[in-house]
Amino acid sequence: MSSYEADVLWERGEQVFSDGRYSRGHQWRFDGGTVVPASSSPHVVRPPYSVAEAVDPEEAFVAALSSCHMLFFLHLAQKRGLVVDRYRDRAVGQMEKNAAGRLAMTRVVLRPEIAFAGRQPAPDEVAALHHESHELCFIANSVTTEVTVEGH
Repeated sequence: MSSYEADVLWERGEQVFSDGRYSRGHQWRFDGGTVVPASSSPHVVRPPYSVAEAVDPEEAFVAALSSCHMLFFLHLAQKRGLVVDRYRDRAVGQMEKNAAGRLAMTRVVLRPEIAFAGRQPAPDEVAALHHESHELCFIANSVTTEVTVEGH
C-alpha cells in the first residue's frame, strides 16, 4: 500500500471572514517542495474572491486524470518498442448535475495528440494502448466520472 499527501494551506490574515468576502486563494504544497497556487474556480466564486490565475480543484481533477492516463500510455508504448516524441492532451471536464441532482464532474474527455518517431503505429494499436492505459490508471479507477479518449 502506498500513501500520498498534500499540504493544503489557507490563511485568513487580516480579511473579514463573516461577510463572505474573503479570498479563496490558498496553496497546495507537495513533498518535493513544489508549491502550487490554488483557488476556487471563478465559475464557482467570482473574482476577486477567487484567483483566476490559480489552479482550481476542478482543473486539477481533469489534469490528474489526463496525467495518469498519459504516464501509463508512455510506459506501454515504450514496452512495445514505440518512441513517443510528444504527447499533448487538451483534456476537458464537464461539470453538471448528476443522477442524484448534485453538481459533479460527470465526464472528462481526453484528447491526446501524439507524435511518434520511427515506426508509426496503426490507429487500432494506438486505440489499444489508450484502452489499456485507461484500465491501468488508478485515478480513473478511483472515480465514477465517465472518461473517454477522442482522437489519437
